[in-house]
Amino acid sequence: MPHTKSAKKRHRQSEENRAKNRAVKSSLKTISKKIRDAASKGSVETAEKEYRLATAKLDRAAAKGVIHANAAARSKSRLSAAIKKAKGK
Repeated sequence: MPHTKSAKKRHRQSEENRAKNRAVKSSLKTISKKIRDAASKGSVETAEKEYRLATAKLDRAAAKGVIHANAAARSKSRLSAAIKKAKGK
């Protein structure tokens, strides 16, 4: 446990940031799952609409440092590939 006042504050801040980051990561996983489900069911319009939201969320998370920029790019690429594959069917 922290002893100094500054260490106590830093611990409190890190707990808050951890909760926020977990919420962001969870929402990213949820929206990615929605896109993959829609693409696999053949609902390309829904997948594309969700993809636009997902790209904005991924870019925002990368800008804030919640996830790495390359991880965001990789996720966007894989989701886009899933949508293109669903269009080709």
